[in-house]
Amino acid sequence: MSEFVLFIGSARVAQGARPDIVRALRQAGDRPEPPLVFDLETGAQVDFDITGSDADIAARYGEGERGRGRPKLGVIAREVTLLPRHWDWLNTQRGGASAALRRLVDAARRDDGGATEAASARAAAYRLLSAIAGDWPHFEAAARALFADDFATFEALTAGWPGDVVAVALARWRGAAGALSA
Repeated sequence: MSEFVLFIGSARVAQGARPDIVRALRQAGDRPEPPLVFDLETGAQVDFDITGSDADIAARYGEGERGRGRPKLGVIAREVTLLPRHWDWLNTQRGGASAALRRLVDAARRDDGGATEAASARAAAYRLLSAIAGDWPHFEAAARALFADDFATFEALTAGWPGDVVAVALARWRGAAGALSA
């Protein structure tokens, strides 16, 4: 399940699942600074429709938003295009094509030493920072430090920034979005 963070200005107002964020958005009401919501996994800014009654919102953003597949496992069906020789090989594998593809992906993830996850974390932190802090002092240098994995320089450059923004970006960068729940 995705986790989101709600900022109003540079203050982190709420963090949690969709229903938590939607409730916080409704409670925030109209403010001079627009609320900004980010998906912590991707760093992408997201919008939630908070119009309608509480029942409308619960139906729209409730926890039961699973589609086809094996919901307890979080299985998502998508199309994969392969050459016939690939399908032939996959069809001979233990558990069938889907199981073989899952094993191949898991092996590739193990073998890359976390490089893919690290790159995703940096990109997510950058998306969030560019939306909130893109015009703040030292943003460009801080972004360079982010992509160079230079935590010390990043922290020095962002020392004057509001703490909530830096804390969320650092936690995502380090892959510890769950540790932000404090």
